[in-house]
Amino acid sequence: MVNVKVRDGESIEEAIRRFKRECERNGIMQEIKKREFYKAPSVVRKEKLAEAKRKIRRKMLKDNRWSR
Repeated sequence: MVNVKVRDGESIEEAIRRFKRECERNGIMQEIKKREFYKAPSVVRKEKLAEAKRKIRRKMLKDNRWSR
């Protein structure tokens, strides 16, 4: 949970900016977007597998470039 107290002499706009920054740091917006639509467990597994494959492929390509 994010708490932002308005400081003395601070405008509401600045407090809102700090609040948004804290939400971004805590990953709240990503969590909201992730939960916006239901995904079947099988879809979630396929996406995780695809992401893992992409990471491995990127790592291998990166390693191959530097080994030459």
